[in-house]
Amino acid sequence: MPGFLLHVGASVMCAHAGQAQPTAPNPRVLVNGMPTVAMSAPYVITGCAMPPPPSGNGPCVTAQFVTAATRVLSDGQPLLLFDSQALCAPTGTPLMILATQTRVLAT
Repeated sequence: MPGFLLHVGASVMCAHAGQAQPTAPNPRVLVNGMPTVAMSAPYVITGCAMPPPPSGNGPCVTAQFVTAATRVLSDGQPLLLFDSQALCAPTGTPLMILATQTRVLAT
């Protein structure tokens, strides 16, 4: 299913309200003047409210996307879409993509 390409200006959070940012933007493909993000780039999370053990298994520190575009690649890597799925470490909870650009669709 087509979805909007994810870019570095997108609003991405962990399930506990921590802010997520890509570690390696893809400068070869720009949307709205900002680099897109390839599936291989891990995200770093800051401000996660999940408590550490023994109260919880947090906070979320990193996340890795497990789904991405199937037909749109840059440097051989699939680009991330608005509906791409990611898992946070060490909690195993998902990242939530709240907002991204709305001009470029991909599949």
